[in-house]
Amino acid sequence: MSNTSSSGWGSRVGLILAMAGNAVGLGNFLRFPVQAIENGGGAFIIPYLVCFIFMGIPLLFVEWSVGRFGGKFGHHSTPFILDSMDKRKLWKYIGVFGIFTNLAVAAYYCYLESWTLSYVWHSVADTFAGKSQGQVAGFFGNYVSLSTMEPIIFWVICLLLNTWILSKGLSGGVEKAAKIGMPLLLLFGAFLAYKAVTIHAGEHGAINDGLLGLDYLWTPKFDTIWEPKVWLAAAGQIFFTLSIGMGSIQCYASYVRSKDDIALNAMSAGWMNGFVEVVLGSAIIIPISVGYLGIDGLKDLLSDGGGLGLGFKTLPYLFEQWGSVLGVFAGVAWFGLLFFAGITSSLAMGTPVMGFLQDEFGWKEKNAAWMFGASVFLLGLPTVLFFNNGVFDEYDYWAGTVSLVLFAFVEIILFAWIFGMDKGWKEIMQGSDIKVPIFFKFIIKYVTPIFLGWVFFSSIPGIADTISHKTSKEKIAFYESKSMISDKIEENQKILENKKDFKPLFLKDTYSDKTLEANKKIEITTYLLVKKQRDLLKSIEDDSYRKAKITEEEKTILYKNISRALLVILWLGIAYMVYLASVKRRKLA
Repeated sequence: MSNTSSSGWGSRVGLILAMAGNAVGLGNFLRFPVQAIENGGGAFIIPYLVCFIFMGIPLLFVEWSVGRFGGKFGHHSTPFILDSMDKRKLWKYIGVFGIFTNLAVAAYYCYLESWTLSYVWHSVADTFAGKSQGQVAGFFGNYVSLSTMEPIIFWVICLLLNTWILSKGLSGGVEKAAKIGMPLLLLFGAFLAYKAVTIHAGEHGAINDGLLGLDYLWTPKFDTIWEPKVWLAAAGQIFFTLSIGMGSIQCYASYVRSKDDIALNAMSAGWMNGFVEVVLGSAIIIPISVGYLGIDGLKDLLSDGGGLGLGFKTLPYLFEQWGSVLGVFAGVAWFGLLFFAGITSSLAMGTPVMGFLQDEFGWKEKNAAWMFGASVFLLGLPTVLFFNNGVFDEYDYWAGTVSLVLFAFVEIILFAWIFGMDKGWKEIMQGSDIKVPIFFKFIIKYVTPIFLGWVFFSSIPGIADTISHKTSKEKIAFYESKSMISDKIEENQKILENKKDFKPLFLKDTYSDKTLEANKKIEITTYLLVKKQRDLLKSIEDDSYRKAKITEEEKTILYKNISRALLVILWLGIAYMVYLASVKRRKLA
């Protein structure tokens, strides 16, 4: 494959692996299985595949062709890639989302990525050996609460590693990382999937066969298939997993020569991501959890902490049941897999920012990479320091969800209706190594925009709830009402009394939190519920404690508002830089 610049791709394989690495991220292993279970199990795969074919693949075609088209004119970031398709000023500023999203997502994603690096170290050091389930779960809680400097140290190490790789360019840095990371990811994933599905009841403390987890995951519940929330979840997962609507695909594709294939490349990267998600992603975390905790235990954990709860609070303990040597290797494989999935995605987030600085302001590659690293450090610091106050989640919602859908919706309108579907189709087919079915032309022009419009407008009530801090206000109202707390205590008590490992002693003041945490006879689901019950009992007995909970939630609202202001300032700052670049271009014209 030829390059369009000195920092272009070295090979087609490297490009496809880098594109797949961009798509294959933490969500493939932590988010997809949870989404499937919560939305009908095997029935979820039907809307998932429909969304993949009618929204995912068309958008991959569009973003690859948009990027390559912009690359013909020397543009490697979305503001001026979109400008090359239509000269009205609006499009440059729509293209701001393609830089904004990458910076804002990288700001929290690199922190999450650093957790995996830290847990690789703790797996090697056998930190979790001999610990109870409560202690393993407590380790994660202490970690994100910054009880030590370790999270910040690993976060900085992770940022430096990302920046150093980016400073080596596409072929010398990103491509090499993908060629190493993706094969190791698949190798680790295959090992863990094999171990998961071959778990047998009665061995190493397992209560079920691992295959029961797959059976539970993929047994369809067809009564849920027509629920709008299931389709919204499937569409959201496609966005999340393929990294569409971000601007990184366009940037990668802008370094492809004008006569090189994009259609087969797009399909290859998309289906590789689908394989990793559907086959490997579903065959690790769920079978292991069901094997050791049972289906009810899995449901309890999902309601408490989702994929993150399973991945970081529970799996390290379960790996220890496989023995000291195999447990260490499994921990390294699991968190190593997550690390490689994370870093290949975060590297893709740096390239549009670097491309913009290099194209418009003449920055050298290394300087642009270090500027990206410094920006992510400054933007990400609030997500690290105030993780428990919702800043991380706020970044994820606005930059990692809403912005993706909005940008993709407007982008496909530009491609199909303003740039023109005939020109767009010609761009997709130019140099294509496969014959793309002609019906995709109809899908891109009509079906995908309608699909995206439905996804976006259906999300507006949720957006309104988020803007108004509905969840936080409900928590405040809950803690302001002793009757609501009493009702919840009564509800929890009924559940606890049906658990064989529960003892009334656990709720006594004389039974300390550390003693509870260290008790190896308590299952993780019981432990978490007991912790909640102790907290509720303290809230109803101690008015000052209850008021402190209210104050903490009010603080969360404040920090969320500040994080929103930071995101708005970031967007406006990038827009101003695009304006300066436009002025510079006019002077040179």
